[in-house]
Amino acid sequence: MIQEERVQTLNDEEVSGAGTYVLYWMQHAQRASVNHALEFAIREANRRGLPLLAVFGITQRFPEANTRSYAFMLEGLREARQALRERGVQLVVRLQPPGEAVADLAADAALVVVDRGYLRVERRWRKRVARRLSCPLVQVETDVVVPVETASQKEEYAAYTIRPKIHKHLDAFLVPLEETALRRDSLGLTFDGLGLDDIEARLGRMRINRSAERVDTFLGGSSQACMLLDDFIVHKLDSYAEERNDPVQDCLSHMSPYLHFGQISALEVALKVRGARGVGQENKDAYLEELVVRRELSMNLCVFNPHYDSLACVPDWARETLEEHAGDRREHVYDLEQFESARTHDPYWNAAQREMVLTGKMHGYMRMYWGKKILEWTPSPERGFAIALELNNRYELDGRDPNGFTGVAWCFGKHDRAWAERQVYGKVRYMSAGGLERKFDIDAYVQKVERLRSSQSQKGGV
Repeated sequence: MIQEERVQTLNDEEVSGAGTYVLYWMQHAQRASVNHALEFAIREANRRGLPLLAVFGITQRFPEANTRSYAFMLEGLREARQALRERGVQLVVRLQPPGEAVADLAADAALVVVDRGYLRVERRWRKRVARRLSCPLVQVETDVVVPVETASQKEEYAAYTIRPKIHKHLDAFLVPLEETALRRDSLGLTFDGLGLDDIEARLGRMRINRSAERVDTFLGGSSQACMLLDDFIVHKLDSYAEERNDPVQDCLSHMSPYLHFGQISALEVALKVRGARGVGQENKDAYLEELVVRRELSMNLCVFNPHYDSLACVPDWARETLEEHAGDRREHVYDLEQFESARTHDPYWNAAQREMVLTGKMHGYMRMYWGKKILEWTPSPERGFAIALELNNRYELDGRDPNGFTGVAWCFGKHDRAWAERQVYGKVRYMSAGGLERKFDIDAYVQKVERLRSSQSQKGGV
């Protein structure tokens, strides 16, 4: 089912009667299944008796993207191309800014359909393309369960304010999406496109940021996402509520990189978790809280707050208390290079940083501690926010994502309340090494990361 709330026309152009195909602009939703934008495009192509062509434009200058993120994306696109081909859709991948790639192919299109993105750069792309096209551009929201404006028409203060609004609509949107067979394929059409057979060679020829190298801990692609999800449901979900915050147990689904690149649908994940057999309801509820409520709260932030990537996005009380304590003495102060190379006095923080650099992903609970300590160990809140965001976006496979921006902002008071006042933090929530020691075997986590570091060194890695 494609609910009408997911669909928005972005310009005022009329459908072209001379078009030779419908064009699907794949950008955020990089997958061939459980994709409302793709299914909408297929149905529109069938209605017009036209083939469906897909296009993906690779900009080499996506903000803060680097070899690590491009490699993961290309692995997913290679798989998506084959999966689309099996459905009769040719995916043309071009090494062009998305707007240019779309505009070139839209010249012969009757209609262009695009998925939705939530970051500033993604919204800007769609707005510019909408102005350039001489045919309609229709956006179909497919990477959230409940569409952003359906849940709320304004920025929400915290999870507790958006939760009832999302739950009000869950029954209407948490429903399977039926696939439609394409009647006319586009496989015989001829277009210039980028080869993806040898990703290492392709990366070597691209003019991209090389600040973080490729990792082999997580491979891109929808099949990898589904394999990890199935393993999580079978072996971890029934312990999720109790063990998710223990970095030694690794009771996580690891869906965030795949959700970031749209290689799996949040709807598909939610339906599989909700339908899992033999799993306690408290574990399902705990996971769906993170996947739906918390994740979609982050989209709400990026859509309604233009300052989502700076300290200006935190509430007034947090900004004021941090300013009041900006001059407080810091016991430890580090610069970006010291943080990046994990050269602090704290072995727990260093382990978290190394986990992120080595694997492309840091355990969620440790990421909260990691961000809090950057706030504590930098000369000013503004500098701390900038460093946390820079490191998160450089090394995390799920960086440069609404969840990432929101997670960093949370460390500085966003979506939280005031706590007891203390040095440096003011009334912003504090986290301590002692808290880690009380909650779980933090030394075992440090040893786990050290083993990983040793293994990587033996293989000639980081």
